[in-house]
Amino acid sequence: MRSNINVWVEGTIIAALSILLSFLPTGMGTTFTVSLGQIPMIVYALRRGTKPALFAGIIWGFLHFPLGQVVYLSIAQVLIEYIVAYPFAGLAGLFAARLHRALDRKNDGQARVAIVSACLVGTFARFFWHFVAGYIFWGQYAMWGLSPVIYSLVINGTSALLTTFAAIVILLILEKVFPRLFTPKDQMSVSNY
Repeated sequence: MRSNINVWVEGTIIAALSILLSFLPTGMGTTFTVSLGQIPMIVYALRRGTKPALFAGIIWGFLHFPLGQVVYLSIAQVLIEYIVAYPFAGLAGLFAARLHRALDRKNDGQARVAIVSACLVGTFARFFWHFVAGYIFWGQYAMWGLSPVIYSLVINGTSALLTTFAAIVILLILEKVFPRLFTPKDQMSVSNY
């Protein structure tokens, strides 16, 4: 029971860290951004698995509201971009068991593949929903004469690529320097979730 509480408290702390990192200026112009909050979320997903990471993603999305970080066009847009999109970052947890096995076997190659896969899946799953919202709700503001689909794909796709690249680089360094960061002390199996 205590281990379960630790998992959920850890997830809440990770969500808070993720939102705090969003205050760092990482925008490139007015359109592209690197979402540094994705990095601790992926670490948590790889530590604890998909279900706890989805929960932490929901908290991350909700934390935008009291901190005034919500850009509002409509209720549907807010639901997609904050309540639906952020939990999808937790899909990085699909690779937690694979990473834990690789770390147990000291197989650096498989550990790297699991980390890169988690970064790709977690980031692109989240940004898919930002793309959908961009097409449906933000398309009317498309610059450069682009269609709403292409505009949303360029803006959200570029942000997803930049975020993925940053996450991969940082997580590969963390795995090399602090491999125990990815394995919780309580050793609860990620399959328990």
